[in-house]
Amino acid sequence: MTVETSVPFWSGQEGYASYRIPAVVVTHAGTVLAFCEGRVDSASDHGNIDIVLKRSTDGGHTWGPLTVAATNGGNIAGNPAPVVLDTGRILLVYVRASGAVTEKDILLGNVSAADGRRVWVRHSDDDGLTWSSSVEITAQVKNPEWRWYATTPGHAIQLSTGRVVVAANHTIPPTGSDLGNEARYNSGHCLLSDDRGETWRIGYLDENTNGYINVNETTAAELPDGRVYFNTRNDSSSPGNRADAHSADGGQTLVKPFRPQAGLSAPICQASVLQLRDPDLLLFSGPADAAARALMTIRASTDGGITWRPVHTVNGLPAAYSDLVRVDAHTVGLLFETGDFGPYERIPFRRVPVTHLT
Repeated sequence: MTVETSVPFWSGQEGYASYRIPAVVVTHAGTVLAFCEGRVDSASDHGNIDIVLKRSTDGGHTWGPLTVAATNGGNIAGNPAPVVLDTGRILLVYVRASGAVTEKDILLGNVSAADGRRVWVRHSDDDGLTWSSSVEITAQVKNPEWRWYATTPGHAIQLSTGRVVVAANHTIPPTGSDLGNEARYNSGHCLLSDDRGETWRIGYLDENTNGYINVNETTAAELPDGRVYFNTRNDSSSPGNRADAHSADGGQTLVKPFRPQAGLSAPICQASVLQLRDPDLLLFSGPADAAARALMTIRASTDGGITWRPVHTVNGLPAAYSDLVRVDAHTVGLLFETGDFGPYERIPFRRVPVTHLT
């Protein structure tokens, strides 16, 4: 088998100026669902943003037409966190916000709760062709004092117990002399559902404000022994720009708080993790150039995330956010941001044979 790459999303095409924030899942029927944010007017994080979707029925070789999986009436619908349940239903957890409100406005507390970032969920029972109406779950999963809020980005997971886990991050209000240092108050948590998305609650909390670990965009995988592995973008001074943690109770608490994972040297950027069962391999995707968003690389761990080694480098081009998925018994898929002269020009889907990763 060989490595193959297709491109479902090109910035400037199909009605959107930019495509960002990829997430990917494979349905029970084998359909690959590639989600991302379709940004109507520019690459900006605020404005008119939809969650868009492309479907592939041939394992990611070719793609159907672009459709809208979630919208917010000219405002922001973003941070897609899809998961395929054991029933075959596809849940899509995501965030809504006012398109006129910037991240800085939210961090500084300059907007009302109604204009802040709020959490919604919808589902599809027909392989991603159509979607239910959206239901708001903000009151179940967001402390009213939190300011910035984001789900994942990337796929969510369903554990072997049936529990749904959605990694997430938020900020808590800065105080005193730290009013100009909002990033120090980045914090992490997860969303949990034990009834397949009908009701939700907050799982672990990691609100360390010492400036050494600042939990940000987080991704999760269930290890073969049942523990949940969390890996996060770390916006702080600790080595490597990554941090990780384990949960022994399905995401309700952490065994230890997030600690630096210097074995994953990377720029400050989102990343993805995926646990393979056959072979037993924990995968990590993200840029490998510590100084810039570039050099998209898949790395692997055989000890539950303690140590890592590179197993597949895409190329030396600019690259940023990514998401991993098991396409079939022989193939892993990588949906990622890249470009020739910047990391946000296109979002390709790369089919990597499992034999290349072992």
